[in-house]
Amino acid sequence: MTRDDHEMGLPAGEELTELLPDSLPPLAVDIDGTLTGPDRGLDPRVMPVCRSWPSTLIVATGKSMPYPVALCEFLGRETLVIAENGGVVISGPTESIQFEGSPERAQAVVEAYRAEGYTTGWPETDLVNRWRETELAVSRESPLPPLERIADEHGLTVVDTGYAYHVKSPDVSKGNALRTLAGELGLDPEAFAAVGDSQNDVSTFEVANRAIAVGNADDAARAAADRVTAGTYGAGFLDAVHLLRESVD
Repeated sequence: MTRDDHEMGLPAGEELTELLPDSLPPLAVDIDGTLTGPDRGLDPRVMPVCRSWPSTLIVATGKSMPYPVALCEFLGRETLVIAENGGVVISGPTESIQFEGSPERAQAVVEAYRAEGYTTGWPETDLVNRWRETELAVSRESPLPPLERIADEHGLTVVDTGYAYHVKSPDVSKGNALRTLAGELGLDPEAFAAVGDSQNDVSTFEVANRAIAVGNADDAARAAADRVTAGTYGAGFLDAVHLLRESVD
């Protein structure tokens, strides 16, 4: 399916919500590149589908905590969030917030990177990192090899999400966070379906029972997924929903 397929009559948006069976699995879904378009704005067609998802829906992203929390709020969903690539886990129903990672070492990496004459690539306001709790992100316009070298010297790793280079603890991942959050909710993490587009979604794909990469996904996500949609970005997410519908019909 492609974006044109949806425009030519396949159910999408509000129409698709009427076709969502109660038997759909719990869902872990990425934001950037999965619910958005190429311009990084949310595809409006995905909003009613996420709002009406008939089982648990977890927003799992590399963004800092305020972004997915706000998305849950505006969708009218319970706050079930994996932020900062697994560094922050929020369970609204059980009123818990858990942090995993080493922000001090991440800051030391960035300081050493700057000392070698590089910059993070963000303006002084740095809204990308302002609210981060467990990691730091560097613009993809900044050199990657020295960042990886310095991160390794500090026992950290760098993950390229396609939108930024994230300096993080190697044992922190969306997949581990999914296990944690599912446990908080009394759910089996392997019962989840997962939809994403990037290297940072691979660990989620490895945990979930069904893993679907949208058509714009990077090579790592494609290799780890059970299926890859023809549609890209938000249209790919709608394709993934149709695939999940077909699997439970």
